[in-house]
Amino acid sequence: MDSLITAAARALAAGDPIGALNRVALRDDAPALALRGIAMAQLGDLDRAKALLRRAARAFGPREAVARARCVVAEAEIALVSRDLAWPAKALDAARATLEAQGDRVNAAHARNLEIRRLLLIGRLDEAERRLASLDPAPLPAAWRAAQELVVAGIAIRRLRTKTARAALARAERAAREAKIPALAAEVASASLALTAPVARLVARDEDRPLRLDEVEALLASGALVVDACRHVVRRGDRTVSLATRPVLFALARALGEGWPGDVPRGTLLARAFRAKHADESHRARLRVEIGRLRAALRPLADIGATKEGFALAPRGGRRVVVLAPPVEAPHAALLAFLADGESWSSSALAIALSASARTVQRALEQLAAAGKVQSFGRGRARRWMAPPVPGFPTILLLPGPLPGG
Repeated sequence: MDSLITAAARALAAGDPIGALNRVALRDDAPALALRGIAMAQLGDLDRAKALLRRAARAFGPREAVARARCVVAEAEIALVSRDLAWPAKALDAARATLEAQGDRVNAAHARNLEIRRLLLIGRLDEAERRLASLDPAPLPAAWRAAQELVVAGIAIRRLRTKTARAALARAERAAREAKIPALAAEVASASLALTAPVARLVARDEDRPLRLDEVEALLASGALVVDACRHVVRRGDRTVSLATRPVLFALARALGEGWPGDVPRGTLLARAFRAKHADESHRARLRVEIGRLRAALRPLADIGATKEGFALAPRGGRRVVVLAPPVEAPHAALLAFLADGESWSSSALAIALSASARTVQRALEQLAAAGKVQSFGRGRARRWMAPPVPGFPTILLLPGPLPGG
């Protein structure tokens, strides 16, 4: 391996893409193409980066399977950062198997980490945790360890394990300082904001206040009966009743939760559950039916009693009742939450992440764009969507540092 290639690889590993390009910008051999691709990715020109990496993969000979696999891993990370969730996961799995068979443990671990990050992004936490358990970060370079700890923290945050998340972010911060990559340190700092920023609201009859992640964790462990409007469930401790597929029942449960310890008038329940402005006898009959269904669903946790004016929620054991609401409630809030990461998404990737149809997501994006809440660029299949820029840190690329072909 010549000295320019070695110097360029070291510059990339240190987070200096300009320094790497200064050494290989005019070269078209396979190692130089691969390094140029990684450098362009770190500079944000993802389309050019993908083209260079594909040229590099074709340029490596049949005996250079490891080098080609490293190019696939780099392209997979570009796909992840650009939210191309339809990128073939099997190609990354095959590349990881090649790297493991050839003894390249560092890049094999990085490929595994990319697989886990994709699973985390689309909400498959159980599978992400299983794969993460098989990954030992000890032999990895500092930048890779920081990336893995960010994944550990991401899973812990979604599982409401604040202590675990805080410890993982502390380890990520130490690894980022050791790596001496400013963009990586910035991403760790950005992820740490999730521990101090409001993530939900506590709503009760005379109370509406924001909650941090640790406060949500404490609330769920307190034994209170929680009507969770973030996940559309009613829970107390480890006992959970899901109403995610029964929106009318959940609307009634939330209204009763917000009215506790008093009752909620029938007119209010009709308006919340059925949006009925002028209720007639058919609406009132339907309300009695739906209250009966809700009473049956919540029987392990609470009872629902009829009063002169309406209905009241009566939790078993005299527990407190609270409603846990999203920090921001607006049409298509889940879609906005994904776009809030600052990355550009295709509508097909959003559909995968939300487990919704592409047409449903497209209609929602068009409505949000008309309201000025999202913006798009590109046309046709190249069209991408993102939230309007806000102050903060962008997600960085953590591309493989070891040189392809080395």
